[in-house]
Amino acid sequence: MSKIIIHQDKIADKDALIKLCPFKAIEVVDGKVDINAACKMCKMCVKKGPEGVFEYVEDKVIKINKDQWKGIVVYVDHVDGDIHPVTFELIGKAKEMAKKINHPVYCLFMGHDIKEKAVELLHYGVDEVFVYDEEELKHFRIEPYTAVFEDFIKNYQPTIALVGGTTIGRSLAPRTAARFKTGLTADCTILDVEENTDLDQIRPAFGGNIMAHIHTPNHRPQFATVRYKIFSAPDKSDKTNGKITICHIDQEKLISGIHVLEVKKKEKVKSIEDADVVIVAGRAIKKQQDIQMIYQLADLLGGEVAGTRPLIEAGWIDARRQIGLSGRTVKPKLIITCGVSGAIQFVAGMNNSDCIIAINTDEKASIFNVAHYAVVGDLYEIIPNIIKRLSDERLSVDDLVAAATKC
Repeated sequence: MSKIIIHQDKIADKDALIKLCPFKAIEVVDGKVDINAACKMCKMCVKKGPEGVFEYVEDKVIKINKDQWKGIVVYVDHVDGDIHPVTFELIGKAKEMAKKINHPVYCLFMGHDIKEKAVELLHYGVDEVFVYDEEELKHFRIEPYTAVFEDFIKNYQPTIALVGGTTIGRSLAPRTAARFKTGLTADCTILDVEENTDLDQIRPAFGGNIMAHIHTPNHRPQFATVRYKIFSAPDKSDKTNGKITICHIDQEKLISGIHVLEVKKKEKVKSIEDADVVIVAGRAIKKQQDIQMIYQLADLLGGEVAGTRPLIEAGWIDARRQIGLSGRTVKPKLIITCGVSGAIQFVAGMNNSDCIIAINTDEKASIFNVAHYAVVGDLYEIIPNIIKRLSDERLSVDDLVAAATKC
């Protein structure tokens, strides 16, 4: 912890000191100059104030022994043993990082009647799968699931813990991280590891206006959550080299104040995250009826329609079809953006797509910075022409990508 000490005996002009802080964090309380909760630790008072009045003091940090922490663990997100694909994507990234630091890759699999399902994870190159198979873990309840995660970390001390940015992951990861008083970076878009096992965590911040580079150099484990479709899953192998370890935990730790009375499964709907082709409607769409040509193009290509935030807020497109930081992340084979300017908040949700075709009248639009193929022109002229050609020639997605490549 760091703090700023005020030497009251060296103060000559209290009013002048109050004016030093741009955040109005300096005030006079009971005749003494004090610093309130508005302080941002910018140290402006130390730099600009009278010499000796303000002193910045940083507590001595007791460094941890990083050699005691070994391995990268991936939390297995699942429903009744049906593993969420984000888990395989995280395994791929974990293997990539583990190779750099010569660490093993673990999977933490907790639930009920899941032992047989654990074998599938070994086909993706995992060194060891730790299975907690208890009846109390049949349904996700935050207290027992956190207790299991905590038990695993205390016993095996992984240096990095990766969790999918799902509904369950967003609940479980921060609670577990808090148990170890360690850091957690949510919704990472880039992960890397240094030779000393420090995790490089990069994610959009301040509404996507900057990319924050975050380190947790003196705490372990290092937690990070990652959305679905950010990384690529490794190929599934026919061979397995890893092993499965059955773990047990004190039953008292699995006691929960939550009682599951009934589970109602949601009806499965088509998700833009799983689509091979996505057509995105942007702010350039003039009225709601015009979105029909976007749907027509999507139908011809066997794809899904998505939208940017302005169209979602206007109620023209379902909120589940929003792409970006406040929406979904997609990684399709082909994505066509129609009248999308390319704000960083949107780009963060689609820039890993295999082929990006952007249509915009502004040749300086930001979307062209990430597009593989740029089409400068009016979408009201270009899209009908694409629809006509697709209808007349019956082009496939591959044909369209090939045609774009030749442009």
